[in-house]
Amino acid sequence: MTTIPRCSAWRIPPSRAANSSLGNRRRLAQKWGGMIELENLTKRYGDATPVVRDVSLRVDDGEFLVLIGESGSGKTTTLNMINRLAEPTGGRVLIDGADVRSGDPVTLRRQIGFVFQEIGLFPHMTVGENIAVTPRLLGWPEDGIAARVRELLSLVQLGSTDIANRLPAQLSGGQRQRVGVARALAARPKIMLMDEPFGALDALIRDELAADYRAIHDKLGLTTILVTHDMTEAFLLADRIAVMREGVLLQIATPKELAAAPANNFVRRMIEIPRRRAEKLAATMQNA
Repeated sequence: MTTIPRCSAWRIPPSRAANSSLGNRRRLAQKWGGMIELENLTKRYGDATPVVRDVSLRVDDGEFLVLIGESGSGKTTTLNMINRLAEPTGGRVLIDGADVRSGDPVTLRRQIGFVFQEIGLFPHMTVGENIAVTPRLLGWPEDGIAARVRELLSLVQLGSTDIANRLPAQLSGGQRQRVGVARALAARPKIMLMDEPFGALDALIRDELAADYRAIHDKLGLTTILVTHDMTEAFLLADRIAVMREGVLLQIATPKELAAAPANNFVRRMIEIPRRRAEKLAATMQNA
C-alpha cells in the first residue's frame, strides 16, 4: 500500500490498486482499529459547485484531529461521509484499509461513535436506556449492558447520582451532552466523530467538558475527528488541525506548526483569533 503523507498537498495515484470487495467485507465485519484515510473525497449536490472538493488526508490510530472552517466550508459534510450519513460523489473513505462502502452502512455506524451538537437523546427513554441503545441492538446480554451503563456514567463523571433513571428533560445541558458522549462510547468504538459537540453549552461547562473528553480520548486510545468553528478550542484539543474553506482542505498541521507557518492569509486570520483573545485577556487582567 502506498504510504500516505501527513499533509494536504497530495493526490492518490490512479494506479493504486483497490482492495478486493471480499477482503473489505471481511474486515468491515470485524472490529477495526482507528486509522482513517480520505482519498480525493468529493461531494456535489446535483450540478452545483462541490461542497467538498478532492479532500485527502490520513488520521492515525489514536490521533485527535480537528476539522475547522467557516460555516459552509464542508467540514460537517466531510465528517458525515466517514460513517456514510452522506455518500461521496467521488473518492473514498478507508478505515484500516477497508473501503467503508463495501459493507452495510448501519453496521458501520454502530461501530463508530457519533456525538451531535443537538445531542439527540430519545426523550421518552431514561439516561440508562439511551446509553444502552446500541449495545442492545448488537445483542449484548442485559447484565453486560447494565454494567456498561454504570461504567460509562462513571467515565463521564455522572456516576455518583441516580441519573441513569432520569429522563433527558430532567438534566442540564452539560449533563445531556455527557450522556451523549457516553451513548457514543457504549459499543466500545475505536473511532469517535463529533460535530460541534460543545457549541451550545455555556463557556465554563464547554471548557470543562472539552477537557474531560480529551482525557477520555487519551485514556481509551480513541481516534477522534471533531468539527468546530472555534480555533481556540482546536488549539487546546487537537493533535493536528485541518483547515477547510469552500470545500477545500487548505492546510493540516499541528497547532504549533499552524501558528508558525500558516499556509495563506485565510489560515493566518483564523489563528490570529485565539492570539487576539489571549492578548485582550492579558491586558484586562493586568488592568483589573
